[in-house]
Amino acid sequence: MIRVHDLHASYEGEEILHGIDASFPEGKISVLMGPNGCGKSTTLRSMLRLVPHSSGTIELNGTPLSALSPQELAKNIAYLPQSRSVPDIAVKTLVMHGRFPYLSYPRRYRPEDHEKVRESLEWVGLTDLADRKMEQLSGGQRQKAYLAMALAQDTDVILMDEPTTFLDIRNQFELLDRSKQLAKQGKTVIMILHDFEAILRYADHVVLLHNGHVLQEGGAEEVLRSGSVREAFQVTPVFHQGEDGLHCYVRQ
Repeated sequence: MIRVHDLHASYEGEEILHGIDASFPEGKISVLMGPNGCGKSTTLRSMLRLVPHSSGTIELNGTPLSALSPQELAKNIAYLPQSRSVPDIAVKTLVMHGRFPYLSYPRRYRPEDHEKVRESLEWVGLTDLADRKMEQLSGGQRQKAYLAMALAQDTDVILMDEPTTFLDIRNQFELLDRSKQLAKQGKTVIMILHDFEAILRYADHVVLLHNGHVLQEGGAEEVLRSGSVREAFQVTPVFHQGEDGLHCYVRQ
């Protein structure tokens, strides 16, 4: 469980978050949603201490994140950023980076580190591409490799900043399905998503941000059906009950 209380944070001298209060339960997929510039990425990066906050607290299971060393923080929270460079290394080498928080200098990999990497590659379906260079992979395969690195990090919390960006539809659903499996394993998964249909289908918990404030927090259908979405996005969600469940599309 991550709790954020009265969080104020600035980026390049401008305050972006104006007293955020929100909770992100364990064993669930929580989605941060809101228009561009509302503070979603800043919230995630504040949890990693990549963006310092001027006031307020962020707690993990009751412990302030400020009390954790960088190594302890990395053992608890993994992060998939929205954009990243493509390193000139093999897939398994990238995934091994997830084991860095558990190693002292100089890094000497242990049998348990190699086993965790093997398990992570197998779980995302990249075992056959373990020796392939990252630059030779498709966008979907690269995203799987970074997810494997996060899994090898063996944390209870995984943060994802717009993880479906640049993925085709099949790979979007595959990544979200795997995220759902991680939540069922007890991990706290927090991601930024924009697609209302994906939010309705996958999110257990939604925090709607607008202008650096929490506009509403609750279940996916509850938040999407509220007037808060119209206030934040200037669009109206429309729901349709199909044979395979409830669907949502957007009308201006």
